[in-house]
Amino acid sequence: MKIVVVGAGQVGSTIVEALHGEHDLTVIDTVRERLEPLAYRYDLRTIEANGASRRAIQQAGTSEADLFIACTSRDEVNLVACSFARVEAPRATIVIRTSNVEYIDLWREGRLDVDFAVSSELETAHAVSRSIGMPTARQTDVFADGQVQIVEFEIPEGADPAVLGVPLREAQLPHDSRVLAIIRGDSMTLPGGRDVIQQDDRIVVIGSPQAAREWGALLAPGEGVVEDVVVFGGGQVGAAIARMLTTQGIGVRLIEPDRDRAREVAEELPACRVYSATGIDADFLARERIGSAQAAVFAIKDDARNHYAATLARAHGVRFTIAIVHDAISTPVYELSGVDVTINPRGVTAEEIVRFAHDPRTQQVAMLEGDRYEVLDITTQPTSEYVGLRFREMPIRGALIGAIVRDGHAVFPRSDEVLQAGDRVIVFTERSRVPDVEKVL
Repeated sequence: MKIVVVGAGQVGSTIVEALHGEHDLTVIDTVRERLEPLAYRYDLRTIEANGASRRAIQQAGTSEADLFIACTSRDEVNLVACSFARVEAPRATIVIRTSNVEYIDLWREGRLDVDFAVSSELETAHAVSRSIGMPTARQTDVFADGQVQIVEFEIPEGADPAVLGVPLREAQLPHDSRVLAIIRGDSMTLPGGRDVIQQDDRIVVIGSPQAAREWGALLAPGEGVVEDVVVFGGGQVGAAIARMLTTQGIGVRLIEPDRDRAREVAEELPACRVYSATGIDADFLARERIGSAQAAVFAIKDDARNHYAATLARAHGVRFTIAIVHDAISTPVYELSGVDVTINPRGVTAEEIVRFAHDPRTQQVAMLEGDRYEVLDITTQPTSEYVGLRFREMPIRGALIGAIVRDGHAVFPRSDEVLQAGDRVIVFTERSRVPDVEKVL
């Protein structure tokens, strides 16, 4: 597939990293320092130019492109680039990244001439919402309209003994679930019945939402449903998170230091209690009993300030913390200081965009462990060598099918289940094996 990417920032570079091995990529950006490392590392074509220039769009060979992605941090550049691309390549799939939710509404109404629009703010809010719903998880994604949940857990001290050290075929595990992978150090195992889970392992589990909650209870007994959340930061990301959580019936308190912005958010979100405060004032935290919140989300725009606010909130008693990371280098710092979950808006945006470069039968993609692994939602072809086989007869080949969606309903197959043509399969594999998995399915 020939792909043109406008923007070589964190979103663009993540897209390039995920796609360079199987596709012909051209990247446009105004900053040479962003382009040179990509060209050197991935041996791809780069153009130092403004993506909002028709000449640059033509120079990139957009007329022959199958996929055009505009993912700079500036909406106006992305809009103009997509407009030129539509003229140059009317049959190409055109994807725009936007930070303005109004553009998403325009696209849904059919008034924005792109094939897909992806909002960093909405994707981040969805990621936070999933983590709030599963506070014991390192990462979680939902598939098949919420019928299937993928959860990555780290096995803590105090996990139920029924899970630890017992061969999986003998363990009393939640119904409608399966362990897709055991990650131990730098190695990954696609487990069979004889494999065991150990403390400090990381495991990837697939199951129904109820099964996912049961796994959470096994691994972290005593954790309940989150009903009270504090959001630090009332910018576009923080407001989007607060909006999504309140629509789910979760009580939200939001802290924003800018008085005018706090007033705007309060008017936009009447169900949310908004404070005009810094969020790093110990007296304020104590007075408003912020430490009693079940969870806190840190969406302050500056990573250092965000980190300090998270550390202070934990010191005041907040049990579950989620940090929005603006620079990927901050992620290990947050994790080492005890923040439970980190979410990079650029990473989750790139994840959503990457799926458009997969086989057209692929409806959804999730990336795990720093993009080392992928979970695909892909429809089987009648010619697939797996169709007609029982699951116990299928060769592993570095991938595991954890669920199938048939006639709109999710099924968590047992060993005697037969795969049918047209089944949607939720399959886990290493990223390097994705093309082979798509081919055999």
